[in-house]
Amino acid sequence: MDVLTSNFSTFAKGFLGTVELTVYASILALVLGFVMASFRVAPVGSFRAFGTVWVNILRNTPLTLLFFAVLLGLPRFGIVLPFKVFAILALGCYTSAFICEALRSGINTVPRGQGEAARSLGMTFGQTLSMVVLPQAFRSVIPPVGSTLIALAKNSAIAGAFSVNELLGTYKTLSELGYNIIWTFFWIAVGYLIITLTISAIFNVLEKRWGVPR
Repeated sequence: MDVLTSNFSTFAKGFLGTVELTVYASILALVLGFVMASFRVAPVGSFRAFGTVWVNILRNTPLTLLFFAVLLGLPRFGIVLPFKVFAILALGCYTSAFICEALRSGINTVPRGQGEAARSLGMTFGQTLSMVVLPQAFRSVIPPVGSTLIALAKNSAIAGAFSVNELLGTYKTLSELGYNIIWTFFWIAVGYLIITLTISAIFNVLEKRWGVPR
């Protein structure tokens, strides 16, 4: 317990860093995931191709390699940003590929006749997607999207290796101060558990309210 009470500010700073990474990267992932899912079901071939390439590249690229590419590669092209912003970009883009596939799976559960009926009424693709298809698909994608965002919260630990303030990185400071590494990791695990259980609770509420009845 001493490692927590004596270094509460260090743990709190790392905890808030992880929360910040998770929140901002989740927003980016949801936005990009929605856009790419729209591209993948769009009637325009070039959009479908772009969405497919985006998903296949990011889903099959190790996240650590993506961090190296973003944090060390982009500055070579004159794009210089704080490391935390680079970490959010890496996490958000990587997770967007999985969000995209979750949304696309939900879209595919909506009967094709729904879209055809909307188009017969003169609705555009965008109107059909946003007003007819997505509201129905939303109900079935709540659990997989929640699981994906929980994975994002845990994946944020990689950012600590790139000088980004987050929860797992606190062990380096505390280890140098001579604290028991086992208890340090125990309290770090508790921090991650609080974050993931919070996300899980939020999506459980959403599922009970709007999810598909079981």
